[in-house]
Amino acid sequence: MRASRLLSILTTLQARGRVTAPDLAAACEVSLRTIYRDVDALAAAGIPIYSERGAEGGYRLLDGYRVRLNGLSPLEAEALFMAALPGPAADLGLDAAMMAAQTKLMAALPINLRENALRLQARFHLDAPAWFSQAEQPQHLRAIADALLRETLIEIRYQSWKAEKRRRVAPLGLVLKGGTWYLAGCVDGSVRTYRVARVLDCTVLDEAFDRPADFNLATYWQAAARRLEAELYPNRATLRVSPFGVKLLEMLSQPYVKAETHVTEDADTTGWRIAVVPVGKSLQHAAADLLRLGPEAEVLDPPELRQRMAELTQAMARRYQTLITRDNAGS
Repeated sequence: MRASRLLSILTTLQARGRVTAPDLAAACEVSLRTIYRDVDALAAAGIPIYSERGAEGGYRLLDGYRVRLNGLSPLEAEALFMAALPGPAADLGLDAAMMAAQTKLMAALPINLRENALRLQARFHLDAPAWFSQAEQPQHLRAIADALLRETLIEIRYQSWKAEKRRRVAPLGLVLKGGTWYLAGCVDGSVRTYRVARVLDCTVLDEAFDRPADFNLATYWQAAARRLEAELYPNRATLRVSPFGVKLLEMLSQPYVKAETHVTEDADTTGWRIAVVPVGKSLQHAAADLLRLGPEAEVLDPPELRQRMAELTQAMARRYQTLITRDNAGS
């Protein structure tokens, strides 16, 4: 365990340059005291590792020192081939480069690791979009990705839900979720999310920007996604649901709704239970979601949603009764 940790510290320092003790402790999942002991052990073994004090301080290796620890374990080699799945790379125009890199990696692997790598390529495939939906093909994705890597501003014409807008954006990151690409970009000092497929025009400007030092794409995306879900489902409805209705809630609900739904353990004599479910901002949105449960659910609260459900189901009944009457008359 300790030998593996020491190697991890060395490769991390070589890859990232200066790294703080808390960051090393988090990466190795050990205490700060353990990291201090490990660094002392490396220094005692002759590794030129030293510390820099201050706000920008941390541990680093002597400039020019290289650690020759480039061998891959079987699991590491397999992980690299799993990470190089073709769909997203093709979207970014990197499919040819990815194939070339895989070929070079395959040639560099020991013979005993090549068989597993080939087996992974043949047995795993990434299909990012959800069922019954297609991946978007954003026209300006590659231009945005290029500006992102070069850290230059872009000027976009964007179609939002409400209107068409023009924005000068500092691109900070791209996220692929459910077959849809999103851009995290800084506008007027605040980071916002843009759906790349709604970018109508994109001009890459010859103007660099300073990337915020404290911006973390994964952290931002998790918070932004959670905030969007909460905004889409800000209200709660109390339902009475049948045993099959409980299963429908599980099958048909969005992940956020499923996570925030609370179903009582106790059932009445007919097996029906009480559920509190997140619903949309408007009555129409909430009713449309709950109509998917059909006769397996009954809205108890709020009263206005219960009334809206009654109006919609009565309108549907009248419409279908009219159609049935017309069909019977025709026959």
